[in-house]
Amino acid sequence: QVQLGESGGGLEQPGGSLRLSCTASGTIFSITDMRWYRQAPGKQRELVAQISSIGSTHYADAVKGRFTISRDNAKNPVYLQINNLKPEDTAVYYCNDWIRTRVNGPPYSYWGQGTQVTVSS
Repeated sequence: QVQLGESGGGLEQPGGSLRLSCTASGTIFSITDMRWYRQAPGKQRELVAQISSIGSTHYADAVKGRFTISRDNAKNPVYLQINNLKPEDTAVYYCNDWIRTRVNGPPYSYWGQGTQVTVSS
């Protein structure tokens, strides 16, 4: 019914930038909350950024000042602008959207398949 597609990952040098995108398709009334997670090899999945339906944002300490999450409205794609990449940013990045599929319906959690970000010189 709802599917999330992610793009924008790849190989980048330290200090470089990437912009990740997450687009939800299917039966969507609204997207109430959007989050980006990442999971590095051998590490636990980590919440790195989130944005509410009204634009309130939160970031993990490790990415503050370098990552920016954004959205235009509840149905627009969510983006993660990553600046000043560091090797420790290497991970699979996952989009997580809380989506209402009908008016007055409850939101449910949906996940993207993940996009690989590799930072190496």
